[in-house]
Amino acid sequence: MSPLLALDGDPGMHDPSTIVLHDGKFYAYGTGGGLPISISDDGWTWRRAGSLMQALPGGRPGADVIARGGNNTWAPDVIRSGDKYFVYYSAPGTQPKAAIGLLVGRTLDPNSPDYKWEDGGPVVWSDGVEDSNAIDPGVFRDPTNGSLWLTYGSYFGYIRLVELNPKTGQRANPATKPINVAINGEASIMIFRDGWYYLLMTRGSCCAGTNSSYHIRMGRSRKVTGPFVDNLGIDMLQGGGKLFLASGGRFIGPGHFGLLELGDGVQKFSMHYEADLDRGGISVLDIRPLLWRDGWPVAGENFKEGTYQIESARTGTALELAVQGTPVGGLRGRGGGRGAAGGGGRGAGPAGEPAARNPIPAQEASQVSAEWPGGAIDVRMSPYMVQAQQKWAVTPVANAGGYPGSPYFKIAIAGTDRALTATAERELVVLPTFTGRPEQLWRIEQLSDGTYRVMPKSIPDTQGAWALSAIGSSMPTLGRFAADSDRYRWSFKTP
Repeated sequence: MSPLLALDGDPGMHDPSTIVLHDGKFYAYGTGGGLPISISDDGWTWRRAGSLMQALPGGRPGADVIARGGNNTWAPDVIRSGDKYFVYYSAPGTQPKAAIGLLVGRTLDPNSPDYKWEDGGPVVWSDGVEDSNAIDPGVFRDPTNGSLWLTYGSYFGYIRLVELNPKTGQRANPATKPINVAINGEASIMIFRDGWYYLLMTRGSCCAGTNSSYHIRMGRSRKVTGPFVDNLGIDMLQGGGKLFLASGGRFIGPGHFGLLELGDGVQKFSMHYEADLDRGGISVLDIRPLLWRDGWPVAGENFKEGTYQIESARTGTALELAVQGTPVGGLRGRGGGRGAAGGGGRGAGPAGEPAARNPIPAQEASQVSAEWPGGAIDVRMSPYMVQAQQKWAVTPVANAGGYPGSPYFKIAIAGTDRALTATAERELVVLPTFTGRPEQLWRIEQLSDGTYRVMPKSIPDTQGAWALSAIGSSMPTLGRFAADSDRYRWSFKTP
């Protein structure tokens, strides 16, 4: 992957928390001295902003947390509950003696006059003898009833589940024994969809750079308390776990899944890679689309630059520059024609011999663009004919910002600088040149079924978010995105 397509700014992080959107900014926390804070204005460019423990007396976990675990600060997770934020973090001592500590605050913004974190004490802990290690908290709110739950555990022993009090953040029933839900994993967390609870956790070795074998596995259950089984019916307490994500490309060792809900049915997930080879092998945060297939979450891919045909999922027709097309390979006759004298038939050569089948070269814009108008040209949709006006070069734009997991893109007719542009009337044109203005910057996000929504960064003199829409078989426009409509779903296919 091009470095331009990895998160920008300072995405270096290990064991990231779930990313939270608060007052227009994205926040994430990770392992390190005092629980380092990472902030992004757009989900693409990240910066460091001190640490959470700086807001506590002494800059360290509370005495009760240290007594139950240790002075380290690892692998936090965060959730909003009512008017408060709860941050759960690992405070290990000599493992497997460890504790999960709690911080309570009312804002995530370090510059707010209301910014303050209070020590909520230990929530769960392991004594160094039992078959569990109380690190790597993952907090989950059950959307069916509002109850709050915490999973925790590490590379050996059990992953455990306890219920939390949504008002205090502490255990709802301290006398109740934790529930064992999986073994031999860490960085566990739950998500919910269509009546199923999904438990995702990380297996393999961490913290060894390019030699790390981290990968993410999962199971599902009809009950929040399990049992969680994989697609083969194997309980995660018996070692089961369907693969969700492993190393790939230039990234090694994905772990610490976190769900990011962006609204309008768009879901993404965060995690870290143990090693980004394009950044010297450091551990980095990443954000990717979350897809669903056959009742299971699937790791999607952030959009990559290339030359594409852009096809409407609703109509099957392709986006094109509204110019007179030229048939690929030039105009040709029909051969002998059906029933022609001599019996040649359609496409036949002399005396019925097969016509020559030399490859027809690809049509380039330079071959046909001399006939195109020079100013602004409308956009339409037509059956795809592999013609130059239907091929779009999609390239990331440096220093233009982005959105969670991706930069903005330029969409232009391949081989030219003719750029797709949103107009103040919420229509589409292609202008002769790319200027980098917001109406020429495009957000391309994969939806849960694998198709894409396409949105301009902004439109002149227009408020709100608008998406590319196919209102008919031949007319594209811009409309308010509707997650349940194929009008707003597009496929990008390699010509």
